[in-house]
Parts: sequence; C-alpha cells; structure tokens
Amino acid sequence: MKQKLDQIIIYTDGGSRGNPGPAAAGFILNDTAGTQLQAKAFFLGRTTNNVAEYTAVCKALEAADKIGAESLTVFTDSELLTKQLNGQYKVKSDNIKPIFRQTLQLLGKFKSCVIQHISREQNKQADSLVNRALNLEQDIDAAGDLEQSTQTLCERQAASGEKPIRLGVLISGGGTTLMNILEYIEQGRLNAQVVLVICSRSKVAGVERAKTAGLKVTIIRKKDHSDIDEFSSRIENELASAYVDLVVQGGWLCLWKIPARYRNRVMNIHPALLPSFGGQGMWGHYVHEAVLRAGCKVSGCTVHFCSNEYDKGPIIVQRTCLVEEDDTHETLASRVFQQECIAYPQAIKLFAEGKLSVRDNKVKIKE
Repeated sequence: MKQKLDQIIIYTDGGSRGNPGPAAAGFILNDTAGTQLQAKAFFLGRTTNNVAEYTAVCKALEAADKIGAESLTVFTDSELLTKQLNGQYKVKSDNIKPIFRQTLQLLGKFKSCVIQHISREQNKQADSLVNRALNLEQDIDAAGDLEQSTQTLCERQAASGEKPIRLGVLISGGGTTLMNILEYIEQGRLNAQVVLVICSRSKVAGVERAKTAGLKVTIIRKKDHSDIDEFSSRIENELASAYVDLVVQGGWLCLWKIPARYRNRVMNIHPALLPSFGGQGMWGHYVHEAVLRAGCKVSGCTVHFCSNEYDKGPIIVQRTCLVEEDDTHETLASRVFQQECIAYPQAIKLFAEGKLSVRDNKVKIKE
C-alpha cells in the first residue's frame, strides 16, 4: 500500500546540447517542509530540449504517484511547457504530441496539480542534476546528495580560510572523470580547482567538454615527440608552469615518466580491484571482459598513486560492486563507473586534507 502524502513540491528540468543532441531530464521531489524525497536524472541520448523537458515532468509524476502523493506543485523553467500544460498554448509539434498526451494522463492521477513557471536561477538544483547526467552520460540517483546551501563555493572557502588544491587533469578520451570531479567542486564537496587539462589526443569529446567548462586545455601527443623522455618533459613543464599540486589521470592512456617532483602526487583510477586485472593493455572494456571471463563475483575500482609501471603504484581507495550473472562488459562498466565517481573525489579530498602518507609502497590514511 502506498503511503499517502498530501502535498509534494516538484522541480523539473530538461535540456539538450544541440537541440537535437545529447539530452537529459531530471527532477527533485520535496515535501512541504522542504525535505528532499528524491533527486534523479536520466540520460536520454539524442533528442530535443522540449522532449527532455516533458520527460522530466513525466518521470517526476510517475515518481510522485509511486510514493502516494495526492496534490502537486510542479515548478519548471520551461515557459512553453508551462503554457501548454495550462492550456494557454496549443501543442503543434508532432514530436511533442505523444509525450504531451502521456503527461496529461499522468496529471489525471492526482487530486490537484499546479504547473508553475520559475526562472532558471530559481531552478539551480534540478539544472545541476541534469548537467551532471549530461556530463557523465548516465542516469543519476542523488537523493540527499545535492548542495542545499545557496552560498557559493568561493564564499565557503573564504569563510574556512582553506586554499583550494590545484589540479592538473590528464585525459585521452571523453573526459567523464574530469566532469565528475568538476561536479564535486561546483557542489562544494571538494575544495579544489582544475587549473589545467592535458589531453593526449586532439579530437576527442573530452577536449570540447573541458573547453566548454572554461578550462585551459593543452594537447600533448606522444607521437609528436622523439621519445618518452621528451614527451614526459613536456608534460612536466606544463604542470609546473600551472603550479599544479596534484595530477589526476582520468582515462589517460599514455605511459610517461613521472619526475621526482611529482612522486606520490600523480593519481590514477583503474576499473578493477588491483593488483588483479592490471598492467599494459588492461583498460576500458578489456578489463571488464577479463573480469567476466574469470567468473569474478565482485569487481570495482582502485585509485592509486602512479609509479613508472602500469598499475603498480600504492593503493589509496578501493570500492566494490557485485558482478551479476547476466552482465555484459557494458553493464559491468556502468556499475563500476558509479563507484569510480565516488572513489576518485574521495581520494583527492584525502590528499587535499594532508591525510595520506606512503611507506613501503603502502598508503596510510591518517585519522
């Protein structure tokens, strides 16, 4: 039996990068006391802004019905959607008509429902949730995980007197790890600043994502250098010039010689539980396929300091997840990545707080 909740407050948002393009929809459910009940976002693939906005409302209504809500107030920053659902504008687009009818059917399940337009400034939490799903290209369940304070990160840091740690992020592909770190920073959960992004490839999605986020991006391709020493020296010079405190490898696929000044100051994340399933050639789907072939019952991720050997540095943080019997390498990768999104910021935070020490190739975490 559903628990009855008299009144629910809903914030929804949807957006597409390209219209049509990669899109996501999200919602936040609160009770009248302001307690957050649910906060979810859904990566939709390629569609339009309007479809994403309506999908957000549909998902929210389905969730509200499931928990037994009777009366709703739905806030959205889509003025068009608001006027269409309130009967002020007619729906003319054939692309929208099916989901518009679905929305009306869902609205009919409640005793009352008010659809109200608000500004984007008033809808920051739902907007942030949708952007997170777009950046990571996956669904997000963030109940109880959104920043409730309106105080900015800079204000919080100024109040605490803590200087943000300067990060240099190395990428070779889509930049999803970078985007996850940026989300933690923007939400005030990681006192850090990304001051430099180095990419080993010029034409990958991560380059555009980083530039869109307003970050400095430097392309350093291994093939443009005569040997690994020259390649490594170029990377070191860029990091030193940006006064980087910690180097974060996020999907970085190139071995480089870590100089003495960055010993135990370069982190990497591996999509398995090291020391198993590591080493040269063990990246991406190759790792997950190996885990499945071995019949492992659990997998996970490992954050470690880098040495000059693949996946041999001291382990900082590990998180696990179950391996399901019907897993493919894609489904397992998705589950592992959810743990990566938690483990990497955790390791960076421990470093920033001075809680990590290394002895005999083992990391000690101070209380």
